Amino acid sequence: MPTDLDYLSRLQDYYATHGALPSYARIGELVGLRSKSSVSALIDRLSAAGLIQRTPDRRLAPSEGFFARPVVDSVRAGLPQAANDAGQRSIAIDTFLVPKPSRSVLLSVKGDSMQDAGLLEGDHLVVDRGAPARVGDIVVAIVDNQFTVKYLAQDSRGFYLKPGNLAYPSIRPEGQLEIYGVVTGSFRRY
Repeated sequence: MPTDLDYLSRLQDYYATHGALPSYARIGELVGLRSKSSVSALIDRLSAAGLIQRTPDRRLAPSEGFFARPVVDSVRAGLPQAANDAGQRSIAIDTFLVPKPSRSVLLSVKGDSMQDAGLLEGDHLVVDRGAPARVGDIVVAIVDNQFTVKYLAQDSRGFYLKPGNLAYPSIRPEGQLEIYGVVTGSFRRY
């Protein structure tokens, strides 16, 4: 017998394809519920669980929990371990990576000067444009009117930018060094 999580998965797939949640009648067809009262009860349960919400005009919309993905286990990068898909918690990826949506932007990485920091060409950076930068942070900076991503460093001569690849030199501004934002996360698609 299908569970509410099975129904939720179908609604998530529908949303991914269409960018909106279906009508009550279409939800019934989609998840295999025949009566409108069964669909209404499902919507009430998903709403109470914080997975969907009703807009002021009574339409259905995803809530933050709708986008959460289960963290089923950890996985070793070394020797194999026994699998466990208990799924005890969930993470909404956007909430996890984007601390301040109004200040966050995405930038794609070009080049290999930060490869030792785990940032590879084609990766996407989540950048918080209002976060205060501290020495050691990975920052997106404008140095002498050039855009770059590097570690923020400081010595007796002042602030400078340090690459995450020994093949590249540190960058000291000839004129101005401005911090565009602090990198708060990154992701890549395979």
